[in-house]
Amino acid sequence: MLDSINELIITSGLMNITIQEIIVIFLSLILIYLAIAKNYEPYLLIPIAFGMLLANLPFTGLMDAPTATSSGGLFYYLYQGVSLGIFPPLIFLCLGAGTDFGPLIANPKTLLLGGAAQFGIFAAFFGALALGMTPSEAGAIGIIGGADGPTALHAAAILSEHLLPTIAIAAYSYMALVPIIQPPIMRLLTTEEERKTVMTQAREVSQKEKIIFPIVVTLFVSLLIPSSAPLVGMLMLGNLIRESGVVSLLADTLENSMMYIITILLGVAVGASANAELLLSMATIKIIVLGLFAFMVGTASGVLMGKLMYKLTGGKVNPLIGSAGVSAVPMAARVSQVEGIKANPNNYLLMHAMGPNVAGVIGSAVSAGILIHFFG
Repeated sequence: MLDSINELIITSGLMNITIQEIIVIFLSLILIYLAIAKNYEPYLLIPIAFGMLLANLPFTGLMDAPTATSSGGLFYYLYQGVSLGIFPPLIFLCLGAGTDFGPLIANPKTLLLGGAAQFGIFAAFFGALALGMTPSEAGAIGIIGGADGPTALHAAAILSEHLLPTIAIAAYSYMALVPIIQPPIMRLLTTEEERKTVMTQAREVSQKEKIIFPIVVTLFVSLLIPSSAPLVGMLMLGNLIRESGVVSLLADTLENSMMYIITILLGVAVGASANAELLLSMATIKIIVLGLFAFMVGTASGVLMGKLMYKLTGGKVNPLIGSAGVSAVPMAARVSQVEGIKANPNNYLLMHAMGPNVAGVIGSAVSAGILIHFFG
């Protein structure tokens, strides 16, 4: 009896857990706290953090690959949706069904803000090259700067699959931490007068325009950069389903049920990929730092383009909406709204910020397609 108890203790997770695993478990608990207590993107952080927690408990075997004597762990199979590039296009399909491109169509100039925010991607790309990484690795890392998790996963799976777990964690962490990272940059680069700017209501966009838009974008982008078709095509298909007005049940399913299901599966799979040995390595730290640099540059370049438009339009564009050019939809647009209200309680920037926000989604997908074309 004592031998059995002794064997149980020796082979338990408590006796075999490493310091690295304890650190990662502690980090996962911090993320869970931020998600629940501070409400920082709980739909993303809760599944990601709990995936990290479970995958770093010793002997669970949740990420074990199948062998001749074992069928493999649950999370191993969920992760195939990431590594095989299945989940990212499906997320884009759902995202398209929940996105109104009306603000972008009504004010096409906001495409410039979405484009400017992509500078972060290429800043990190050249930074990674300077650190001795290969062009394909640099491209995969640079996409983190778009603050678009599905795009980062899609690009990493093609360009540098060995970096996929680290890039996944970095990209989704920065997406969730948009409300923390962006505001200081926005306030630093704008004056109080600029932040108080009230923008006039955009014109009404017709249903015909909304139906034509996803078709035209799909044709143009896919013919110009075919490697962008999986993401842009699925995004625009979801939007066409939404705007067609004849398949409301499909649109509702994509926007709600399917989006939440894929988000749970994707989040848990991403979190489970963060094993302690990988997450605490020097290579991972470099990637996380480069990703943060890319995201900060993207936010800054969007705001600076907004300042330029503010000058050129005689004070009709609030530069705060430029920060929404990163493609964290709709988190970045909400941050613009919150900062605008802080400066001026009568400021309503949400719909104006959605223009550059959805432009950023398209821009990051196109940027990923360019990098995949040259280095994939």
